[in-house]
Amino acid sequence: MSTTSLVKPTGFLPFLFDDSFSPWPDRNDLERFLGRQSVPAANITENKQAFSIRVAAPGLTKDDFKIDLHDDFIVISSEKKSNSEEEENGYKRKEFSYNSFSRSFQLPDQIDKDKIEATYQDGILAISLPKKAVAENNATTRQVSIK
Repeated sequence: MSTTSLVKPTGFLPFLFDDSFSPWPDRNDLERFLGRQSVPAANITENKQAFSIRVAAPGLTKDDFKIDLHDDFIVISSEKKSNSEEEENGYKRKEFSYNSFSRSFQLPDQIDKDKIEATYQDGILAISLPKKAVAENNATTRQVSIK
C-alpha cells in the first residue's frame, strides 16, 4: 500500500516570511491579507481493488462539496459562504466570509468511473475509486515457435 500527502499553497508571494510570522496567533488572517491561501491536504492510497482519496476538510458539510469527473480527471471543489448580523445598544455589526477550494487529480486508466463513491464524516471527505475488474483466470499456456 502506498500513501501520498499533498498540500498545494497558492498565491503570488514567496514563503520567505513563514518562519518570521509563525508565532502569530491568528495566522489565517495574515495569510488572507498577504493573498495566500492553502487547499486541504489529500492522502491517496492504493490497494489491489481500488484507489482512495481522503481530503481533510473540517467545518464543512457534505452539501458544501462538489465532485465532478472531466475526462480523465476528478475535480473536488467546495464553496462556503456565511453572513451574520447583530444589533446591540444602537450598534450594528455585519460579518461575512467566503471560503473555497478546488483540487483535481488525474485518474489512471484502470479506474471504473461508474463505481466511484464518496462519503463525508468527521471532517474527512473519502472518495473510493474502484479499479476495473480484470479477469484473473485468463492465464493460458502456449509455446512460442522460433522463426
